[in-house]
Amino acid sequence: MLGVQLNDLVGGLPDGLAEALELVDGFDDALSHGFGRVGEQRAAAIAALAGAVAATPLGDRVAEAAAKVSAGSVSGEHLTALAAARSALLGAAHDALLTRLDESLGRTRSPSGPPAAGDSSVPGNLLVGCRSWLYELAITGWRGVGHDLAAAGDQAIEAVLAEPGARRLAVLLDGLAAELRDSSPVSTMERLPLRRWADLWTRATLLAEPGWPGSGEGAETVSGRLLPLGADVHEHGTAVQVQVHAVLEPAGGGTSRLVRVSVAAGKVDTITGPAVWGLFQAYPVLLATLAKHLAAEIDGMPLLPGGDLVWQEEKATAAELTDPFATARVLLAGAVAGETPPLDRHPARVAEPVLVEGYKAAKAGGGVTLTLDGATLPFATGRLPGCGPLTPELLAASTACVGLLRWDAGGWLLQPLAVQATVKKKPVAAHNGDWALGTTDPKAAKALAKTGDPVGVLRERAGRLLRK
Repeated sequence: MLGVQLNDLVGGLPDGLAEALELVDGFDDALSHGFGRVGEQRAAAIAALAGAVAATPLGDRVAEAAAKVSAGSVSGEHLTALAAARSALLGAAHDALLTRLDESLGRTRSPSGPPAAGDSSVPGNLLVGCRSWLYELAITGWRGVGHDLAAAGDQAIEAVLAEPGARRLAVLLDGLAAELRDSSPVSTMERLPLRRWADLWTRATLLAEPGWPGSGEGAETVSGRLLPLGADVHEHGTAVQVQVHAVLEPAGGGTSRLVRVSVAAGKVDTITGPAVWGLFQAYPVLLATLAKHLAAEIDGMPLLPGGDLVWQEEKATAAELTDPFATARVLLAGAVAGETPPLDRHPARVAEPVLVEGYKAAKAGGGVTLTLDGATLPFATGRLPGCGPLTPELLAASTACVGLLRWDAGGWLLQPLAVQATVKKKPVAAHNGDWALGTTDPKAAKALAKTGDPVGVLRERAGRLLRK
């Protein structure tokens, strides 16, 4: 529900944002070449990063780390300090963008409580093994990564994958290692994903330090009516996550809250398109709320401080029909959002649900844009999932959208979760989760029938192997 605020949002960047991102780019370039031996230009970039956090509690440690890197005597604790400085700078950029967005939307946030106690359940030797591999990557640099170094962390990753308390770190490291193996030798690549790999390395380095809160720390128990707004599907070659954005009406009354429900599953490259929904058969209630546009009654589910609802099927029941657009029109403006957890503060993490309607959409430059009150905002067509009915053509015919406002590549984008459009003079509503219980599009169903059900085939083969 943007209205005239769209002009304020896209009118300019927060002060200092461009300079902060430039400092991060300098650090990422140095990381790509390795900290084992840095030249004068890259040493200056690291020193500039240290200068940006000089007035913070990190100041002394990061200044020492920058000096040691320049002198060629970097150690693990120095690399961790530099990772913390980079994370802090991107966290400040995140806060500036989110503040601009909240002001444009009139959105309020619940105050964050004291930090949760650290999780000491993960054996220290496992974290040491992970840090050792991460430090080796940083000292060598991405351009020096080959098959041997990419695989050097396999033993540590396998061990940490077996620890439930280290699941965030384990999955992150497993994904980074897979990308490095697929890209090795990295020196042959024309273009490196510097920001992405540096983000992964930074987050992993900090998570590998002992004392980070576990994934369930600081949770409260909530009950009430959950009204989905839409589903955001994140798909990787080896994993897929469905993140449902919703409004929670607390039982007994009170202010509505913006929440996210995330469920994930492992996969292989052959499972794509509508077939990915078959990986989530353990969540029939959640899938029904998406495909049938239902509310859900929840009873005693954990809600994390950042707004993430830890989904537990046994504590949810499907309820009455609901319209995500009606939910957005009536409840979205007054719903309170959660504060972003410290380690998640990053510009890429900004993804705020909004309702935009009354605009004119058109194809432009290979994409689709919307125009409202003289301001133009591009749709994030690159984020349209292959497991749902939304297409660029449907976006170009739309006049209303429930979506996520994101900041990427120097500007704001609208990632659609659901749209209302006019197709062949008939009103049409389409949602990312419409195919959660099976595709409703004849063409997609025909294509799926030709290829067969890859999830069912793999399960049958796995069952055969287990029976032997």
